[in-house]
Amino acid sequence: MAKGDKRKIIGLISEETGERIYYTTKNTMNTPDKLALRKYSPRLRKHIIFTETKKNLGRNEAPKR
Repeated sequence: MAKGDKRKIIGLISEETGERIYYTTKNTMNTPDKLALRKYSPRLRKHIIFTETKKNLGRNEAPKR
């Protein structure tokens, strides 16, 4: 990564199943709020909303609420 790079790696977690199967990068200067993307869930076999979470949580685990 270049020095002063503003892009961060984030995980996308399913709102319905709680699994994290998508990872992407985001520019924190342009989009400071959380991302919410409509992606395909292979477990449910349909498109659902995935919201942003930190990458460093456990693999395919939802954060404790």
